[in-house]
Amino acid sequence: MRDESPEPLGPESLTWKYFGDWRGVLLAPWAGAMQNMHPQLGAGVAEHSRFFEERWQRLLRSLYPIGGVVYDGPRAVETAHQVRGYHEGIKGVDAQGRPYHALNPDVFYWAHATFFMLTVLVADRLGPGLDEDDKRRLFDEHVRWWRLYGMSMRPVPASWEDFQAYWDRMAEEVLEDNQPTRDVLDIRHIARPPALRLLPDPLWRALRGPQARLTVWLTVGLFPPAVRRRLGYMWTVRDERRLRRLGRAVHWGWKLVPPSRRYHPRARAGWQREAGRRPLTAPAVETPSRNLPLPGRRGLPQHYSPGS
Repeated sequence: MRDESPEPLGPESLTWKYFGDWRGVLLAPWAGAMQNMHPQLGAGVAEHSRFFEERWQRLLRSLYPIGGVVYDGPRAVETAHQVRGYHEGIKGVDAQGRPYHALNPDVFYWAHATFFMLTVLVADRLGPGLDEDDKRRLFDEHVRWWRLYGMSMRPVPASWEDFQAYWDRMAEEVLEDNQPTRDVLDIRHIARPPALRLLPDPLWRALRGPQARLTVWLTVGLFPPAVRRRLGYMWTVRDERRLRRLGRAVHWGWKLVPPSRRYHPRARAGWQREAGRRPLTAPAVETPSRNLPLPGRRGLPQHYSPGS
């Protein structure tokens, strides 16, 4: 039976501690690739999305509603239903004749599962590390998070142990190599990120190649082994040692970042509200206009486009 009163997550949760952390942006290509490898999700991206024309804008604006499902407190259910609504019209038949729909519970849950695992990876591989009790706690929180969408509970594993079996089965038997996944991993010509907008163009062109190689290497290192094999990547013991050293460096370096700067604006607003520094009635923090969809697509039902 559907829970009529799902309980939003709060500041006591591990999900709040890690999901809205800016370190998660380092895993954006990992999340995009893992999501797109699902046949139905990849088909939806291929036929309905223009993500690859506006990578940074799409990523940065999507963080607002997706993060809001975790951090919006009293408004979290409303935000979750908005996110679900963006997916209602994403359906069709792929090039192999297979029907797809973004609101198929198995498909929608797969995307949710990748956000859960992103949270685990940020804490475990780029943060202080997690023990099995922490992972079980995060699993239970991700179930509460899922309930906010009002979707079927059928695809949700019963426990952290069952989720691990589900994750392995998806990697081994369901995920596929496809063009949307390859496009996510092809960042050789990616535009300069907004945070580096003052960097001179020649310097960015010089840095872009090494940055792209490092990003893909990090992404490959975090893939399940079955996904690496399917995509044709190698991963050595030496690579794993280097990744662990990099993770420790990120963890310790992150301690130098002021706490007020560690979180995405929507997450930061949630922390401020819970600390009494932001009114409960304050409007949600929305993406700035620079991240809005391409002209002509603003206001379409599949896009988060505040103010359009």
